Amino acid sequence: MRRFLTTASALLFLPFLTPVAALAQEGGGSKMPQMDFKNPLTGSEVVWLVIIMVALYFILSRWALPAVGTVLADRAQGIEADLNAARIAKAQADAAIAELRDAIKSAREAAQSEINTAIETAKAEAAKDAAEVSAKLDAQLAQAETQIAAARASAMAAIRPVAQEVSSLLLARLTGAPANDALLGPGLDTALAAYGQA
Repeated sequence: MRRFLTTASALLFLPFLTPVAALAQEGGGSKMPQMDFKNPLTGSEVVWLVIIMVALYFILSRWALPAVGTVLADRAQGIEADLNAARIAKAQADAAIAELRDAIKSAREAAQSEINTAIETAKAEAAKDAAEVSAKLDAQLAQAETQIAAARASAMAAIRPVAQEVSSLLLARLTGAPANDALLGPGLDTALAAYGQA
């Protein structure tokens, strides 16, 4: 709007500049009809030019330029309102993004906590099952050792009569006389003890 007013003010000073141009023309010696101020028609043209410029200035300054200024102000207000709305929307979007990130982080932490709890529970159950299986195996092993010891004791108990009988037969065949059981018994006990069979 200031640009329009500056242009209109410059046009108002144009009639005052034309005599200077006319003097310059007279000094140069060139003749232009529109610059010949000795002609009475040229003076009236200048007067009408000034009247038209003043009227145009008042029309522009009172009616056209305020309307243009109003439009420009309304447009600036609309742009400012749009920018404010965009800033508010951006702030809301940033807040929503931050809230979404917090929710994702919380969900991730909760899921990791549940996974850790499940892992610890599974480890505890596996340790419990392993302990139960180990206890069962230990019980079965102890039972098997007891059975083996009983079978060994039973076998040891059965070895002495067999050994005594075999020894008696061997002595009888080697010597041709029956074996003396009173002498054979302690010797057999000594031999079995030496082999850990007593």
